[in-house]
Amino acid sequence: MDYAALKTAVEDYTENTFSATDFATMTKLAEQRIYNAVQLPILRKSVMGTLTIGNQYLSAPSDFLSVFSLAVVNGSSYEFLLNKDVNFIRESFPNPASTGVPKYYALFGPNSVTPTEQTFILGPTPSSALATELNYFGYPESIVTATNTWLGDNFNSVLFNAVMVEATRFMKQEADIVAEMDKQYVQSLTLLKNLGDGKNRQDAYRSGQIRTQVI
Repeated sequence: MDYAALKTAVEDYTENTFSATDFATMTKLAEQRIYNAVQLPILRKSVMGTLTIGNQYLSAPSDFLSVFSLAVVNGSSYEFLLNKDVNFIRESFPNPASTGVPKYYALFGPNSVTPTEQTFILGPTPSSALATELNYFGYPESIVTATNTWLGDNFNSVLFNAVMVEATRFMKQEADIVAEMDKQYVQSLTLLKNLGDGKNRQDAYRSGQIRTQVI
């Protein structure tokens, strides 16, 4: 289901016509709702970076939302940093001039140059310009601008139902109608969670095949 087909389906079901701006807003709200409910592989991103000698801060990507892992590439090996609180970094490494290979990191806060972007604080302060690999959670491009997305192509039921929830709220429908649309959304979301938080995290060799008990 591409974006045009999604808009047509929602308008057919609601027997209403939405402006391009309103429907785009509803769709993006629906996507945000889904992407924060299920950890899908398409949400996992990876970016390489480089530490700056004597600088204990490392900028996060502009589309960064949360961390899966942060590692420094020391020679031919990956050394994964441990996630700590900013207070731990400050207390354990009170002198930023003391340098070494970072072992810990914390989400420090907004970037001083670009306040809309996040910054990590490292401990200890880097002593060399090692490469880094950040695996993180970030939203994929919206179907509004991409036209086709993994969600629309592979699990359009949950996308459709999520937009229907937003559409009924936008139309100020009765509470029972909104509740029914939300019920349909939850049912389809459950199927997606079975995939994203279940099947994608196991295989038949280690976990065995899915079985239904015979009564």
